[in-house]
Amino acid sequence: MKVLLQYPSREIEISGPMSVTKLLRKLDLNRESVLVIGSGTLIPADSVLADDAEIEIRPVISGG
Repeated sequence: MKVLLQYPSREIEISGPMSVTKLLRKLDLNRESVLVIGSGTLIPADSVLADDAEIEIRPVISGG
């Protein structure tokens, strides 16, 4: 699958299928600190991503 990571911006290829949770563990990312997006839609942690999926992982940003 193609994974676009933000901050710093980079693109990587990872073999799938795998769950969102497993992908984030593999990338050493905290589920609570990022958003996983596919086709403009948030993807739940228990979803399985196909080998041909294209996703974006963005950090959660909060402000006040």
